[in-house]
Amino acid sequence: MTILTQKFNTKHNTAPFSQIKLEDYQPAFEENIAKARAEVDAITNNPEAPTFENTIEALDFSGEALDRLSSIFFNMNSAETCDEMQKIAQDVSPLLTAFSNDIALNEDLFKRVKAVYEQRNSLNLSPEQATLLDKKFKSFSRNGALLSEDKKTRLREIDTDLAKLKLTYGENVLAETNNYQLHITNQNDLKGLPEGTIEAAASLAKAKNLEGWIFTLDYPSYIPFVTYANNRELRKELAIANGKKAFQNNEFDNQEITLKIAKLRFERANLLGYKTHSDFVLEERMAQTPEKVKSFLNDLLAKAKPAAEKEFAQLTAFAKELDGIDQLEKWDGAYYSEKLKQKLFDFDDEQLKPYFKLENVLNGAFTVAEKLFGITFKEVFDIDKYHEDVQTFEVLDFQNELVAIFYADFFPRKGKRNGAWMTSFKPQYIKDGVNERPHVSIVCNFTPPTESKPSLLTFNEVTTLFHEFGHALHGMLANTTYPSLSGTSVYWDFVELPSQVMENWCYEPEALAIFAKHYETGEIIPQEYVNKIKESASFLEGMATLRQLSFGILDMAFHSNNPNQITNVKAFEKTAFEGTSLYPDVEENCMSVSFSHIFQGGYSSGYYSYKWAEVLDADAFAYFQEKGIFNKEVATKFKENVLSKGGTELPMELYKRFRGQEPKPEALLKRAGLI
Repeated sequence: MTILTQKFNTKHNTAPFSQIKLEDYQPAFEENIAKARAEVDAITNNPEAPTFENTIEALDFSGEALDRLSSIFFNMNSAETCDEMQKIAQDVSPLLTAFSNDIALNEDLFKRVKAVYEQRNSLNLSPEQATLLDKKFKSFSRNGALLSEDKKTRLREIDTDLAKLKLTYGENVLAETNNYQLHITNQNDLKGLPEGTIEAAASLAKAKNLEGWIFTLDYPSYIPFVTYANNRELRKELAIANGKKAFQNNEFDNQEITLKIAKLRFERANLLGYKTHSDFVLEERMAQTPEKVKSFLNDLLAKAKPAAEKEFAQLTAFAKELDGIDQLEKWDGAYYSEKLKQKLFDFDDEQLKPYFKLENVLNGAFTVAEKLFGITFKEVFDIDKYHEDVQTFEVLDFQNELVAIFYADFFPRKGKRNGAWMTSFKPQYIKDGVNERPHVSIVCNFTPPTESKPSLLTFNEVTTLFHEFGHALHGMLANTTYPSLSGTSVYWDFVELPSQVMENWCYEPEALAIFAKHYETGEIIPQEYVNKIKESASFLEGMATLRQLSFGILDMAFHSNNPNQITNVKAFEKTAFEGTSLYPDVEENCMSVSFSHIFQGGYSSGYYSYKWAEVLDADAFAYFQEKGIFNKEVATKFKENVLSKGGTELPMELYKRFRGQEPKPEALLKRAGLI
């Protein structure tokens, strides 16, 4: 027995991170899988006739210890990994895949589920119960329960292979990110860079016992360099290094893995009776079909492309006039965009950073949540954490009752993958009359503090914090009975609504006055800066939209067609990008091999959902603006119909209950300045 196989004897039943040893994981997985298996067997072999309670409900509450362990382990594998942990992940993933297949392909269990499903109309179920029954039935029918034995065997093989390939894909991207550094010893090469960036690079060099400055592919190091460094050759070197991660024909190359994943997904979909992987995935999304997604993307493309081409011509002319550059390259984009923004709006991100001290921004997000949803955040120091950088909070309602536990992990480090995400260590659900509260975490890679300055965020990092915090609110305010329908367990193209809608508060003077205060003087951000943030919000929005659409189009190219014809990942990608590319192609770069969202994460056939949810979020925020951005009535409707409901009903029904109508894309196009 290890610490991971018993009930945690901790405050609020939080994960006992400091007591977990790496060698505890494997035996804990084996024991918890056996325990979950026994629970499922008891449901399958129940001599009583199948009912909603003894079959559907019992299934949803089974495997609780295993789910808890999995969330702890795989969250650590993303935020605080090491070689040994990655090896454990490779070993336990096939065990977990085999176990979930054993459930999905269990004929006797499926018979019980089907028996309940067939009487659904006479069972008098609540909307949440009806949704759970539908989901449970589909989790069998969509995952092979109706297949012949030989096809079931093949499905198991595919799922095991996919689980391992996705892990390896992610490990390769992380290894390539960690393996590169740009070591600068000549001070002239730092020209144009902000002081904070230079200081951080010096600290990094010092930590590695090197003279000079070190820049890496971690975003807080990479983004400022390609945005501000005057040395074009070095921007080029860093940008190419970033673009060729896992595309170097070395041991970390992902070309073959990318193709294998796409082909196995296609074969799996065919086995289950679907034309393509996208057809399979989209059946359980708001968009429903690949055709609808493609027409959505193409429709936005038609509206954004003329604006993007015009902006690109403007940027090209500007670079020519400023530095005599004839052809804009990818490593010039961020640099000249920033220069043009400075010229047009007479300000830059560096002017804003002193007003966005991380602690103030975080407290600002807390205050916005308090004003809207009536919850408060209290930092506590007696909850175990997995790294000293992590902060822990109790989230309380106005009656001082616990709403959630919130973890925040903000700075890059070696064992942490790039990007930003929200996750949970324990879901919310109601069992035996007890409303179990969730433990939610956000993980980011923000500009760390230096010896002379606190962590000062770029405006982009501010919106990222609010974005992930929006996901966190979706998890924290969950109030459903069943764990599989709780919090962010919603249709994938609905999950970005709470996160994207929260970003809007970062642009509002009323909200900025709460948290945008100069870290030295305490002065509130000047109104002229606020105006400039708002004015520049749609700056080069056509190009930004085109870029987002290109990722969605690439995703659909891989997954809504037969990938067996693809022999060369790079050539295929180039063709997919044809209608959206503005810059010349870089031969030694390939995005697909480090496109972790779709090849490692859960976004395959779902990348379009960012744009889809933007339509929802622009429409939803228009409602707030109409009534006041801190209007209690609108906020309560949003909390009760969207945030607390999880996946208990169809998203469009929930949205209409909040908004009183279906969303209109005009709000998005207007906000983006495209109409």
